[in-house]
Amino acid sequence: MEDTYQVIVVGAGFAGVAAAKKLGRKGVRVLLIDSNNYHQFQPLLYQLATSQIGVSAITRPLRSVFRRYKTVKVLTASVASIDASQRSVTTSDGVSLRAEILVIAVGAVPNFFNTPGAEQHAFPLYSVTDATRLGTAITRLLDQADRTSDGLVDVVVVGGGPTGVETAGAMAENVKYMVRKYFSAELAARCRVHLVDMVPSVLNMFSTKSQRYATERLRKVGVQLHMGVGVTEVRSDGVALADGSFVPAQIVVWAGGLKAGDLISTSGLTQGKGGRVDVRPDLTAPDVDGVYVIGDAANITDSTGAKLPQLGSVAQQAGKWAAANILAQLTGGSPTPFRYVDKGYMAMVGRGAAVAELGRKRIQLQGLFAFLSWLLVHLALLSGVQQKVRALFSWLNGYLLHSPAQVVVSGPTEKELAGPIPPELPPAPSTDAGLETKN
Repeated sequence: MEDTYQVIVVGAGFAGVAAAKKLGRKGVRVLLIDSNNYHQFQPLLYQLATSQIGVSAITRPLRSVFRRYKTVKVLTASVASIDASQRSVTTSDGVSLRAEILVIAVGAVPNFFNTPGAEQHAFPLYSVTDATRLGTAITRLLDQADRTSDGLVDVVVVGGGPTGVETAGAMAENVKYMVRKYFSAELAARCRVHLVDMVPSVLNMFSTKSQRYATERLRKVGVQLHMGVGVTEVRSDGVALADGSFVPAQIVVWAGGLKAGDLISTSGLTQGKGGRVDVRPDLTAPDVDGVYVIGDAANITDSTGAKLPQLGSVAQQAGKWAAANILAQLTGGSPTPFRYVDKGYMAMVGRGAAVAELGRKRIQLQGLFAFLSWLLVHLALLSGVQQKVRALFSWLNGYLLHSPAQVVVSGPTEKELAGPIPPELPPAPSTDAGLETKN
C-alpha cells in the first residue's frame, strides 16, 4: 500500500461516498477509509431495528459501490488518530497515511448530554450494529414476555425528532399488527411505547400543522407522549423525568441527538457546537490548509449564515461540493462557497402516514401523499439496484400484508448487548393499560 495519496477520505457515509465518487470519476487517486466494508443507509436504521426491512436492503459493500472507479481504493480499517495539520491519518494497526488533501467525513456519535445512566442503559440508533442490537433485544423481550401471562413490555424512545418519531411509530404499529399476528392479542395488550422529549411538541423543525398531524397519528397507534419534560436519569428499569415522574421500561432507545466523536476532538481542529468543526463557507477547516470537513462532523452554514441541520441531503450535497472544490484546487483554481439546495424535510409516522415539507417554500403534505413521497424519495436515494428491489419488496409485503421483512433478528449474544435485557418482567396491573389493538 502507498503511504501518500492525492486525496484521503475518512468515512464512508453519505458525505464521504459522494466526495469519493465525484473525485473518482475525474481520475483522482483517492483512498477511502472506513471501519466497515459497507455503506449504510442511516435513515432506514429504525426499520431494520423494527424488522420492517433487512440488513441487505440498507447496506452495500463499498467495493461494489466503487468497482468501476479505478482510481478509488477502499481500505477497511479503524482510524486511531487524525493529524489535520499534517493531513495524515493513522490506523489502529499503526499504519500512517498522508494526503495532499484530506477530507474528514467521520460522522458522529450519540450525544447523551451527560444524562446519568444513558450511555450504560440506553440503545443508540446510529449504525447497523446499533439497529441489530436493538432488534435483537426487542425480539428476545417479546419471546420472554410470551412465556408469561402477566408481564409488561415497555419501550421508551427518547427524542421527538424524525428518528424518535419514526422509531416510536414503527414500534407501536408492530405492537398493533405484528405482535397480534405472530404472538397474541393478549401480549399486544401488555406492550406500551412511550416517546419522551424536553421540547413541547414532536418534530420541532416542522410546521405547527405537521406537528399536530404527527402527534395525533402517534396517539392513534398507541404511543404515549411525554412532551415538555426532560430525562434526568436512565436506569435499567426505566427513565426518570424532570417533573419527578418515572416511566418504567425494559428497553430505552436514545434518539436524542448527535455530537462529533473523539477523532475530531484529537485532530487539532477547533470545535464548535456539538463538538463539530465550524467550517468555512467553502467547507474547508479553519486554521489549516488542504483539509475539508463534511457531513455530521461539520457545522455547515447556508448562504445566509444559518447552520444547516445534520441531514443526509446536506451531507451528500456537501460531499459533492467539496469534491468540486478539490478538483478546482488540483487544477489551479479556487474553491467556491457551498450553496445548499433545500429539498425540505420528511418523516414517516406509520403505514400510510407521513409528513413532508418540500423545497424552500415548504410545500406541506400530510397523510397518504406524504407517505408515498417518502417512499419514492428514500427508494431513489438507496444505493444499488438490489437494495432498491429488496426495500420495495419489504415495504409492499409489510404495508399491504402486515408481514415483516424478518422475524428472526441475528445479533450479538446477550452479554455483548449494549442495553438491558432483564431476567424478569414486571407484572401487569389489574386495570387495562395496554395499547389500542384494533385493526
